[in-house]
Amino acid sequence: MGAHDLNNGRRRNCNHGLEGEAGHHALVAQPHTEAEGPVAAAEAVAAQISTAQHALGRPGKPLNRGSPFFIGMSAAAGVAVMVGTVGMIIAVRDVLILIGLALFFAIGLEPAVSVLARHQFPRWAAVITVLVAGLAVVGGFLAAAIPPLVRQTTQFIAHAPTMLSQLQNHHSLLGRFNDRFHVQQRLQQTLSGDAWGLVNGLLGAGQVVFSALTSVFIVVVLTGYFVADLPRIRATLYRLIPHSRRPRAILLGDEIFAKVGGYVLGNLLVSLITGVFTFAFLVIVGVPYPLLLSTLVAILDLIPVIGSTIAGVVVCLVAFSVSLTVCLTTIGFFLIYRLGEDYLLVPRIIGRVVKVPALVTVVAVLLGGALLGIVGALVAIPAAAALLLLTREVLFPRLDRT
Repeated sequence: MGAHDLNNGRRRNCNHGLEGEAGHHALVAQPHTEAEGPVAAAEAVAAQISTAQHALGRPGKPLNRGSPFFIGMSAAAGVAVMVGTVGMIIAVRDVLILIGLALFFAIGLEPAVSVLARHQFPRWAAVITVLVAGLAVVGGFLAAAIPPLVRQTTQFIAHAPTMLSQLQNHHSLLGRFNDRFHVQQRLQQTLSGDAWGLVNGLLGAGQVVFSALTSVFIVVVLTGYFVADLPRIRATLYRLIPHSRRPRAILLGDEIFAKVGGYVLGNLLVSLITGVFTFAFLVIVGVPYPLLLSTLVAILDLIPVIGSTIAGVVVCLVAFSVSLTVCLTTIGFFLIYRLGEDYLLVPRIIGRVVKVPALVTVVAVLLGGALLGIVGALVAIPAAAALLLLTREVLFPRLDRT
């Protein structure tokens, strides 16, 4: 009888040790002892519910959501989470803008990657091909543009004394402009001001340039990661949607992705065409620094509605230094080209993908620019297109049924 009890005790101790090893992690709070008290009993139960299929146990029953305690705690937690989320978004606003911009560009490059992937390219090879092609285009453009830009900038600096003498000549066009707006006086006041203020201004400009270059580098790197991992990101986003609504969400989400991608590629193509036409016109009429100005026009034309207008004003001011006739001709060119871009290029290249009414386009760009500056104006049109799609496919049908 004593031997039988001893064997049963050894068997219970052995089983308890195995259960303890299974319920108590081997890398946490070792050595495992009986001094844990009630926790040791819970660990024994944990060892029983841990199976090969459910290594961490089955989920328990949900809490009673109708209890006053649960309702009060949920409300308090909701308020706390909302306040914390808003504070966090405000604190990391600049970083979130860079991440969103990189994701925007990644979605824009996705159509090209998907086209290659459908033509027997592995996903990784398609991503590398698109990224290398994009970097090659940008690098080739910079290699072709920087030497003329440096040369034209040097010419501008060398021509500055002549322009200054024209400002002092009251009979010249620039002289009359100076007499009316006192350009030379204001420039001299700026240069003859506090030396430390000028130094601080130069340092501030250097910080702005460094920050801009850093932001561009971050966006480029993040864009590469997002493009490479976009299928997994897409699947993860769709898994956040309940199973019953997931098929419909996939159709709507993929349509939005396609609209954003079509808009980005189309906007780049329109901007390239704008730069080429502007360069040809400036060379023909003899406006100085044609490559510098056409590059500025192509970059600013990426910003809808207001970008080409700002670029046109800058080019017309430079043309005004040549003659009034050239300035008026330049104004006419930009007006005619703007009409052609709005009614021919944009409808044919972008309008088929992103169908947004003109009024909605203007309002969206103004609101986006007011909220997020240039980035907001850049993403305003595809965001408006996505909102219109959701309104037409989700909101209006529900309102019609009520």
